[in-house]
Amino acid sequence: MARNVNDIRNIAVSGHGSAGKTSLVDQLLVQSGAVSAKPDVDAGTSICDFDEEEKHHKHSVESTVAHFDHAGKHFNVIDNPGYPDLVGQMIGSFRAVETALIAIDAHSGIKVNTRRAWNEAGKAGCGRILVITKLDTDNIDFPGLINSIKEVFGSGCALLNVPLGLGDALSGVASTLEVPDEIEGAALDPQEIHETLVESIIEIDEAVMERYFEGQMPSTEELNTLMATAIAEGSLTPILCISTKKNIGVIELMDSLAVAALPPTAVARTATKEGDILTLKPDPSSPLAAQVFKTRIDPFVQRLSFIRVYSGTLKKDSSIESPGARKGIKIGPLLSVQANETSPVDEAGPGEIVAVAKCEEFHTGTSLGEVQLPPIAYPTPMVGLAVAPKSRGDEAKLSGALHKITEEDPTIHLDHDPETKEMVLTGMSELHLMLIQERLKRRDKVEVDTKEPKIPYRETIQTDADGSYRHKKQSGGSGQFAEVHIRMFSFPEGTDPADYAVKARFPHLKKSHYHERNNFLWVDTVVGGSIPGNFMPAIEKGFLDRLRQGVVAGYPVQNVCVEVHFGKDHPVDSNETAFKMAASKAFAKVFKGAHPSLLEPVVNMHISVPADHVGDVSSDLSGRRGQMVGMESSGGGISTIEAKAPLAEVSTYARTLSSMTGGQGSYTMEFSHYEVVPGNVQQEIISSAKLKDEED
Repeated sequence: MARNVNDIRNIAVSGHGSAGKTSLVDQLLVQSGAVSAKPDVDAGTSICDFDEEEKHHKHSVESTVAHFDHAGKHFNVIDNPGYPDLVGQMIGSFRAVETALIAIDAHSGIKVNTRRAWNEAGKAGCGRILVITKLDTDNIDFPGLINSIKEVFGSGCALLNVPLGLGDALSGVASTLEVPDEIEGAALDPQEIHETLVESIIEIDEAVMERYFEGQMPSTEELNTLMATAIAEGSLTPILCISTKKNIGVIELMDSLAVAALPPTAVARTATKEGDILTLKPDPSSPLAAQVFKTRIDPFVQRLSFIRVYSGTLKKDSSIESPGARKGIKIGPLLSVQANETSPVDEAGPGEIVAVAKCEEFHTGTSLGEVQLPPIAYPTPMVGLAVAPKSRGDEAKLSGALHKITEEDPTIHLDHDPETKEMVLTGMSELHLMLIQERLKRRDKVEVDTKEPKIPYRETIQTDADGSYRHKKQSGGSGQFAEVHIRMFSFPEGTDPADYAVKARFPHLKKSHYHERNNFLWVDTVVGGSIPGNFMPAIEKGFLDRLRQGVVAGYPVQNVCVEVHFGKDHPVDSNETAFKMAASKAFAKVFKGAHPSLLEPVVNMHISVPADHVGDVSSDLSGRRGQMVGMESSGGGISTIEAKAPLAEVSTYARTLSSMTGGQGSYTMEFSHYEVVPGNVQQEIISSAKLKDEED
């Protein structure tokens, strides 16, 4: 039987690496009685870090779903990796929850992925709660940490409890909402915090606030209700304090989450149906609306699709609709997931998280029901490796293994280069790709050879040009003949193809085709039948082949418009192959006369380092053709630098940053845009490409 939606709490536990997120979730499961164990991340006995790579590295590699019950509420929790390289797992999890519990290491403070978790949770519409972990460690500046939290995340951040003692002296926590009569050793005075906390909670309700200032204190139940509303609106972010090592503050955290974590009814969900935007009702009797937010493939090749239900009821062994599917999708048993263990359930209502096994039609982001849920927006992977199996004959095995990995991780892309026959794996960073190689070796028993990271350069033109190419081949019998005349124009990104391909610009316009992937437009203005219409598809294929192959350095071409305006054919020797070849050659010839240039990807970087290393980072960025665009203090002696840099210069930045900062720096990067490569660098890239061609 489906649970009451108001008794469900869905929470994604996120933050920077080594903030103690997995240890926290393990303790929530133990203290609630959901599991009976003594988990330890360092000992490799964690409940949530059950994967071999996670045990080896002693940190999470993928998100883990678990659940427990406490204070009459059912909690679904998702433990997320903390390394920026694995951010895709965190982004997917936010689609399944209403609350983000963001962990902050009491000693290390706010780091780059703490900010990322905060921002991504906000984008997803989640309520946010902060939890300060590792309060048993030495040298903690608790007042300074709270000030930095408010400085970075806003004055709406408010302590719900304070630690009694710090480090070895930590003995408990004291509530700031219901302040105890006797308190010893509090890191901050709970009574001083109490008044500010109450005012920050009640400010969303004018009537309650008016009564309060008249001397009437709101009841605990009233404060709890208003607190959840304030969290949902983003005006309040509670802060709680814990030590999982000493098991201090964990029960208090669970009690607070039962009150402050948002129910599924608190966050409005929308979907589209036949172009109309609908607000979903978290009602078990409404039409089904659900979405796959995560895919996992275990060592026994069992695909698990993790599903969040928003509306209606999902039942086992049923046939369900999905936008884009030609017929109903038959699903088997529904599974409740507790880390790496599953148990069958009959149905799942609004707010529930379940899994379905072995359903090939499901992929991360797939909508279930008659409506289309919004796609999950993942960052663009940018660091690539050409991979090949070490053992001959393992090509098919490697290809299958890589396709499984791309199903599990949407921030991993796999491309097959038709020219080099290479498989190119693209991920978020060197670390990300290293973890993938480990998984291939352990799970799929296939080892790979890799080549240096490939930068996704693009080729384009700076000016307009025109020209033609005649393809003529005679070798006995019927030959080949085709002649194609074209004009080539720069076609900047953002140009509307429909607005561009108009009669005013092309008086003899017959038709046009737009290819979004390369931002390529080709226009047919041939008159008088100088090229028979049946050969135009072959001409388009010739253009598309050349787009993929590149012209000057072997990189894909983009941002170009080509007009086919004239040509010649032969009644016997002309055929599709001849016109395809002529089109490809004409494209290359004219492209070279249009001032070709290379485009390179530029990334936005968010770099957190100790303040005394800012100068080193700035100087290093300048040497990498990068530039700082901003900087702010993150508190605790940490500064966050906003910068832009060419991807080619920072694809292996992790090594340099670690060396410069003694391992204390961290960063994220995300694709920003393409821009023209400087002339001297461009010549080096083209020369290198030509040299490689000669070697091949």
